[in-house]
Amino acid sequence: MSVETVRRALAQAGFPGQVRELEESSATVELAAAALGCEGARIAKTLSFLTAAGPVLIVAAGDARVDNHRFKEQFGEKARMIPADQVETLVGHAPGGVCPFALLPGVRTYLDESLRRFGTVFPAAGSSNSAVEMTLDQLEHCCDGFVQWVDLCRGWPRPQE
Repeated sequence: MSVETVRRALAQAGFPGQVRELEESSATVELAAAALGCEGARIAKTLSFLTAAGPVLIVAAGDARVDNHRFKEQFGEKARMIPADQVETLVGHAPGGVCPFALLPGVRTYLDESLRRFGTVFPAAGSSNSAVEMTLDQLEHCCDGFVQWVDLCRGWPRPQE
């Protein structure tokens, strides 16, 4: 898939924003944050996992890490990242450009609570040098295969309870 495919999918979903194609790579949280001039935590990284029921994407804040115990509680199996050479075939985007838009049929998408502390976040847009800024409502609305919000990550500063 491509940035154009993502652009069309976002337009079809009614997203009024603009996909940004960058001069530099945005393939990692650190590179994306530098290219976009924002803190790394606001990068909405999309992680690809393989489950018995098929591919699963977890979209989380750039400073969060999937907790294996929570993943197993949610999905009933150990977290297994999709091997890099299989991501595009199973999800529809190559590593570095994986995003929750314009996905192959059957891919399920979950948004992690670590994103909720931001007004807007920056997910990739189908290539290793693209991104789009959107609110959480827009992200949820535009995600292909959206299932639900989950609390699967650790390592991010949680609000005081």
